[in-house]
Amino acid sequence: MFCASAGKDVGVSSPQPEPLPESELLAAVQTELERSLLGGPRRYTVEQVAAMSGMDAPRVRRLWQALGFTVDPAPGARMFTDGDVGALRDIAAIVESGAIDHSLELSAARSLGQSVSRLAEWELTLFNSHMFARLVEAHADSSPAQMRGIIDDLVRGMSTRAESLQSYVWRRHIVANTERNIVRPQSGAVTHDVVVGFADMVGYTQLTRRIDANELDELLEYFESAVTAVISSHHGWVIKTVGDEVMFAADSPADAARIAIDLQEEFSASKNTPDLRVGMAWGPALARFGDLFGSVVNNAARLTGAARPGTILLDEKLAAELDPDEFRTQPLRRLRVKDFRRSRPYVLRTDQRSSRRR
Repeated sequence: MFCASAGKDVGVSSPQPEPLPESELLAAVQTELERSLLGGPRRYTVEQVAAMSGMDAPRVRRLWQALGFTVDPAPGARMFTDGDVGALRDIAAIVESGAIDHSLELSAARSLGQSVSRLAEWELTLFNSHMFARLVEAHADSSPAQMRGIIDDLVRGMSTRAESLQSYVWRRHIVANTERNIVRPQSGAVTHDVVVGFADMVGYTQLTRRIDANELDELLEYFESAVTAVISSHHGWVIKTVGDEVMFAADSPADAARIAIDLQEEFSASKNTPDLRVGMAWGPALARFGDLFGSVVNNAARLTGAARPGTILLDEKLAAELDPDEFRTQPLRRLRVKDFRRSRPYVLRTDQRSSRRR
């Protein structure tokens, strides 16, 4: 009830809307992100998508799971957006064009899904805290329409440049990969000689029990940044990193040796990082969807496991390829490794190795 005073209404001000609980706010954000990024809400079933994309339903399910997404087993579940339909149509069109053999479409989809999933997780780690803080701050004074506008602005600001950057980096990697001898036009599975190496941090498991999450994050950031910089500086490339270990490759035995030496020098110069051990082998490898396979990979992995902290072990073939005027190698006793032939490892030495500060 209001009373009059000096020609104005005086009364109780309109109550401000109560902020949503965090769980409800996250659900609202998820809904708006799907609308903004995926071309609308989830509205189609597997059977509807199959009819719209020119595929049968089992193929849609297999491809969707290969890309890394969940298929709801409930009959009639509506889980696909207009954007999803467009993506599946693109896959069908690429296969039908002959660019990818039909027998390889699941492998290609799986590799794409795994790579992009990691990229998306990395980007959200960078953007998520900032985005969520802005949404929480804006929510109390925003209507649903205003909230949609805020999310649209955030998505446009993040996605436009990110998509442009990702597209260019993809094109640049296409060019870089065609320069490598391991990547050649071929009609079937073909192997090519390449150096495969592994480098891992000694005592990593025990170390993780003594340091907190922030220190672990800093260590892994340093490890990944340092090994990537060293490997790329000598014309090698990173195959993958798994926690405390990196797998890399190089076409040239000399480049691989320089990579290993520089990795040891980089980590021996720091008193705050664990020692590395490095193992490398030379031989034929099968390149498949960004990974390498074959006995040369197994040999390199076993040499890494047998290496002492701060050392580099090579197989006989790689040691024989190195110029003795530049690289010093020393044979060791033969190793007996389970499920692997007897092999003579060599230690790669360098006079330039930095001493670790204690």
